[in-house]
Amino acid sequence: MNFSLYIAKRYLFSKSSNNAINIMTIIAASGTIIASAALFIVLSGFGGLKEFSLKFSSYVDPDLKAVPVQGKSFTLTEQQLEALNKIQAIASYSKIIEERAIVQFDQKQQIITLKGVDANYKKVTSIDSMIMYGRWLEDGTSQIVSGGGISNQLSFGVLDMSKSLTISVPKPGKGQITSVKGAFNTVKVFNIGVFNINETLNYEYIYADLKTVKQLLNYNDNQLSALEFKLQPNANESEVSKTLQSILGNTIQVKNRTQLNDALYKMLNTENVAVYLIFTLVIIIALFNVIGALIMMILDKKESLHTLFNLGATTKEIRRIFFLQGSLMTILGGIIGLILGFIIVFLQQQFSLVMIIPSEPYPVVIKAINFILVLVTITILGLLASKLASQRITKSLVKSN
Repeated sequence: MNFSLYIAKRYLFSKSSNNAINIMTIIAASGTIIASAALFIVLSGFGGLKEFSLKFSSYVDPDLKAVPVQGKSFTLTEQQLEALNKIQAIASYSKIIEERAIVQFDQKQQIITLKGVDANYKKVTSIDSMIMYGRWLEDGTSQIVSGGGISNQLSFGVLDMSKSLTISVPKPGKGQITSVKGAFNTVKVFNIGVFNINETLNYEYIYADLKTVKQLLNYNDNQLSALEFKLQPNANESEVSKTLQSILGNTIQVKNRTQLNDALYKMLNTENVAVYLIFTLVIIIALFNVIGALIMMILDKKESLHTLFNLGATTKEIRRIFFLQGSLMTILGGIIGLILGFIIVFLQQQFSLVMIIPSEPYPVVIKAINFILVLVTITILGLLASKLASQRITKSLVKSN
């Protein structure tokens, strides 16, 4: 093994008398370096995009959320409230009423999601930190905080107490509708803040006081759409979830942040896998150059191989020389590519070389898993390519001169 490795290193780092083989070896090594660097950069870029996309959900999504399995609402009993208050792992929780509604202003209207929240909501999420204009609503008032997209769409401002908005929801019940006015419950509200989170939420949500929404929907005192929880820093999410489930019963399901954004997580993970497979294909194509360079090297060293065979080297040992040469070429190329990719990603983090928009740099993250993934991929594919090329060496080839 030491003999084969010694000869392999000599062949790898020494120039061939044939200039075409030298050029092909350089191209093969360069292709491996560029492919591994590209794979690391792309994985770091998609990792950054994933964190960037999920960052916004952390502002509005709680650690845990309890919602009804069926229907839109459930009733929370006093005994359940007392049990919730005794859970030390819960830092705070908020009562929520959520419903689709119609908001009207100055002859314009839009269907939105109206979310009624209590005073604890600011302790559960960081929504108030995303207020772009105005301020967060006060408890027990007819104030609302609107998404920036809704505000632009309906052309209403902030803190204009002379102009109210109308929010309407259909009245529950059966039978024929005798008048449009009688078919809806309505409430007059005043917008005192505009939040900016992302395009979807900006055009979707309006926040209002829990009492206002409860009155609009004719809900009972303990009737809610959801409970949102913020956990203590060291709390065990799984254990707390089980405790909540036992308190609230089987008619309620408890979801964590990942489950609340299930579609988004699946989409991001699928994109990540797709990009990895595409760039793995690029590496495979680049390794064809390694196979070609090794085969050319075998033909060029035919006389030397004959000499080695006459000195006692077996065909298996000679085959191993070129297997190790190809393996060393791809592994060294992969390591150099990783270093190059790391430098580029690090420079992007520090100096924002590429921007998404003028005020926002392209997000990238440096993770140990990306180093491992690239190195393992390039090593496995490099070993397979080297094995394939070394199989060209046969006993008849090294015996003939």
